[in-house]
Amino acid sequence: MRTGAETAKRASNSASASLGKIRISSLPISSLPLLVLLHWDIGNDGEPHCACAELNQPADGRVIMSKRKARDAHLPIGECITQVQQILRERFCERLLPDRPEGVEAQYKHLLELLRRTAIHGESNSVLIVGPRGAGKTMLLQYVLRDLQKEEKVQKNLLQVHLSGLLQTDDRTALKEITRQLHLENVVGDKVFGSFAENLAFLLEALKKGNRSSSCPVLFVLDEFDLFAHHKNQTLLYNLFDVSQSAQAPIAVVGVTCRLDVLELLEKRVKSRFSHRQIHLLSSLNFTQYLERVWTQLSLPDSFPDKKFAQEWNAGVKTLCEDKSVEEVLQRHFNSSKDFRPLHMLLMLCLSHVSVAKPTIKPADLLEASRMCFADATANMLHGLSILELCLVIAIKHLNDVYEGEPFNLQMVHNEFKKFLHRKSNSMYNFEQPVVMKAFEHLQQLELIRPVDGSSAKVQREYQLMRLTLDHTQIMEALQKYPQCPTDVKQWAMSAFG
Repeated sequence: MRTGAETAKRASNSASASLGKIRISSLPISSLPLLVLLHWDIGNDGEPHCACAELNQPADGRVIMSKRKARDAHLPIGECITQVQQILRERFCERLLPDRPEGVEAQYKHLLELLRRTAIHGESNSVLIVGPRGAGKTMLLQYVLRDLQKEEKVQKNLLQVHLSGLLQTDDRTALKEITRQLHLENVVGDKVFGSFAENLAFLLEALKKGNRSSSCPVLFVLDEFDLFAHHKNQTLLYNLFDVSQSAQAPIAVVGVTCRLDVLELLEKRVKSRFSHRQIHLLSSLNFTQYLERVWTQLSLPDSFPDKKFAQEWNAGVKTLCEDKSVEEVLQRHFNSSKDFRPLHMLLMLCLSHVSVAKPTIKPADLLEASRMCFADATANMLHGLSILELCLVIAIKHLNDVYEGEPFNLQMVHNEFKKFLHRKSNSMYNFEQPVVMKAFEHLQQLELIRPVDGSSAKVQREYQLMRLTLDHTQIMEALQKYPQCPTDVKQWAMSAFG
């Protein structure tokens, strides 16, 4: 019986004789502790050269590359592109928080200490996080909750209830959502409560621990806090703040809002029970920091499997950020909004152009993505209108010019359209009254025109007053891009009179 070394030697001799690769399918791999693959290539000097690669044989029979070989290996370009898109999309969709908060260290420590006192010591608190949209209010709260959950005492104790003023539009739905998130549907069952306060007290009582001496701390996060102030009698806010001030149960109420005057919306009885703690986040971002954020968001981490591809990608990103046309586009976005969410949308559109054939982001991709972000969606709807609907829009435009923006109705628009038809010799645009009315109603469904506030519902449809939601510039730009727009219609639109 041959040994493993003899088998490897015979395979090596066979390889040198044929000047090719070894076919290892016929070899008993499981019996080889180490296999050396020989690959013969013909060099530039015409002489054969031998390259070897070691395959380590683990106990389970798998064949794996050595560490040296794995470090120097390059992934296929398709695999690299797939991993790039996965990493960057997770960033742009804000699924992963950065390692540490930037620029909000003081606010982070303040909020973390407040919630820690509630979670560990059972101290009730209430606080408002106030700042403009995109300043990082929600991210600050996520940072704090992430680090808070790392503590063992908090993991076992703290319960969280997240409410949104956009979803829970009244106290009844808010109470149902609280019950659902606390998993107390079975406890509540078919019980009938006399008031909101009684229902909330029952829910908190149900969270008492086994010894009945202390309750499990609950964190209430109220997103769009100012919308809860519009609920009838502000019952939800009153009861939450009342519980946080009394010793009924340890709860923390964190409100997130973008309104600086939010306290003025609260009733006197609600305001008196609020702790008046406010954490303000004000964006002090400059354009240089904005550019650095773009570079950071597009760069690949050091842990990327293919080091060479990562270096080339990061070099391409640096070149992209230094391009003058790219800087102008980013400056426009920065002046429009310092919120990073529109920036992430812009970069996501750029990333969609990356493929095996084009493995880098070019300045032209960023310019195209910016054009799509700033595209006027309302004006783009004009491109899909029929000729009749477009003529009605032009007629409305002329009425606005003549009557200086006064409301109009279908009859006035139809009369203006008839003036245009009388000046033409052919009758290709002659339509019956019901057809014109249908086209006018379609414009209203598209919200290109809207009824005047307070207009009577009893008025016949052709006499109901309307206003145009487009301006002169949008109509003229849409006409220039309208596919195969008749010349006489364009001339009518550009004429100073109807």
